[in-house]
Amino acid sequence: MAEKNLIYVLNKKVALHQAPEGFRTSMDSVILGAACPAKSEESILDLGCGIGSAGLCAIYRINGATLCGIDIQEDHIKLANKNAHINDMAGRTTFICSDIRTAELGTFNHIICNPPYMEAGAHLQSPSPAKAKAMGHIEENIKLQDWIACAHKHIKGQGSLTMIHDAGQIDNIIHALYGKNGGRRFGAVEIIPIYSKRNTSAKRVIVRAYKHKKSKSVLHTGIIMHEQDGTYTKEADNILRHAASLFL
Repeated sequence: MAEKNLIYVLNKKVALHQAPEGFRTSMDSVILGAACPAKSEESILDLGCGIGSAGLCAIYRINGATLCGIDIQEDHIKLANKNAHINDMAGRTTFICSDIRTAELGTFNHIICNPPYMEAGAHLQSPSPAKAKAMGHIEENIKLQDWIACAHKHIKGQGSLTMIHDAGQIDNIIHALYGKNGGRRFGAVEIIPIYSKRNTSAKRVIVRAYKHKKSKSVLHTGIIMHEQDGTYTKEADNILRHAASLFL
């Protein structure tokens, strides 16, 4: 009998144990893993890694890359370690239970993150404490600016930050990337809209930026996930089932 909280992604190449309640792995995590521009032997930090979904998808695709994940929830970290083990990736991974605002993690070539789309106090809180915390309903109220400031602190050289977020927050993301008082934390910003179907508004965006680079921003055409009949487009299928990279 199949385990209730065990799922498979990337055409069953990556197995993931999930918590009984709270955050659930979605296609967002797989897309984020596909969007990380790391190369073999480079290091990746996953901020708010949850059960390790995005990072494990990334290093499955990128042979030789290493992954460090940090999450504030201890049960997530336990599952992330379990997931690394069952996928034979434990030798390339480290998972840490800590607050991203106070953690000292060293520096990494690339950082990925999937911050909560809604900050605590901005909407009705879930009755489930686990789900509430996973969605951003946490006492400390970690804001979008905190995620990006942490990324900047831990990026090596002119490395990259790649995040997936609510398309309606793009103005706040850009503001946070540029930093306080007009300072410029990141540049060479790339925005990749993600459309559910053709002729619809994007609900998600991938934002990729590089520390201290000054190149002009690029708005890409984006990717369409579903055909009109609900099946995956060829591009989406390549990403979600065949571990294709998303380097537009």
